[in-house]
Amino acid sequence: MTGKLVAGIVVLSALVAGVAVWYFQIHAFYEPVSATGEDDVQLTLMANNQPEVILYEDFQAIDAGSSPIRYRACFTTSMSQPLLTETYQPYEQAEPLNAPGWFECFNAGEISAALQSGEALAFLGTENIEYGIDRIVAILPDGRGFAWHQINKCGEIVFDGDDAPDFCPPKPGGQ
Repeated sequence: MTGKLVAGIVVLSALVAGVAVWYFQIHAFYEPVSATGEDDVQLTLMANNQPEVILYEDFQAIDAGSSPIRYRACFTTSMSQPLLTETYQPYEQAEPLNAPGWFECFNAGEISAALQSGEALAFLGTENIEYGIDRIVAILPDGRGFAWHQINKCGEIVFDGDDAPDFCPPKPGGQ
């Protein structure tokens, strides 16, 4: 009888721990981002390397303070891909990161496939939105757009514990 009780406690503990891990990974840290309606979607201009607000509607986003790369956003724009490619900096190494399943507008697999096929175009939203992290924006021909944060080259180097090379901006606080 004691063995069954101990086994039951172990199984129940494992089940509770599993549910807790799932909840914390998928739900606990994410919060909706309140849209300002003014500057939620920006792309970096080729002319001066500065982010500029683009036309957008239907903005929804989530973020988490636990990691700088948990930001995900969806929106629509009336701006055409040809106009965007003539004006804003493309982003060559765009790799959308998975969003929680409950944030249904953002499907990293579909976005990635559209980027690989050339259907979607990726642009630099804001470089170093946080040190070593860029905001990337991808836009489909039908005007659906997606944004996420991605570690940039300087971030990869510095986050691995190496000193920032000369082409990287100095780390905030001189660290």
